[in-house]
Amino acid sequence: IFCHNNPWVMIAETMTGNGARAFEYYKKIAPAYLEDISELHKTEPYVYAQMIAGKEAYQPGEAKNSWLTGTAAWNYYAVSQYILGIRPHYDGLIIDPCIPPEWKEYSVNRKFRGKKFEIIVRNPQGVSKGVKSVLLNGKPLNKNFIPADSKGDSHRVEVWMG
Repeated sequence: IFCHNNPWVMIAETMTGNGARAFEYYKKIAPAYLEDISELHKTEPYVYAQMIAGKEAYQPGEAKNSWLTGTAAWNYYAVSQYILGIRPHYDGLIIDPCIPPEWKEYSVNRKFRGKKFEIIVRNPQGVSKGVKSVLLNGKPLNKNFIPADSKGDSHRVEVWMG
């Protein structure tokens, strides 16, 4: 089973609004969630594998080609930009999370074009997708977009889903 596909499927799931399923796909190949099968997996417990042997293989579940894969980069891309939903755009940052509904809050520190953004996402209604309101340094924004030309070197962004 080629692992590059999982992040692509995660991205597709977020595009359809299914944050729970996207996160489940993430957990299926993320090293932090595979420790309980490390004897079967047979790779370093902190490294992504390029592929995992399927059910019909000689040793099902055995991982192959650790350290020789783009899976880690693709997972970072899928998680940071589509599940956590902080995507760079030419004119700024798009904030569009798609998370498991049980996540009530999370925070991300993000550097973008030399500026620091402390982003806090609150999900009091337990939704998977949908931004209700955004504050930039305490001031409301009309949409879920943080302009790149925001004045100052450090910013606090508060996002409410709903």
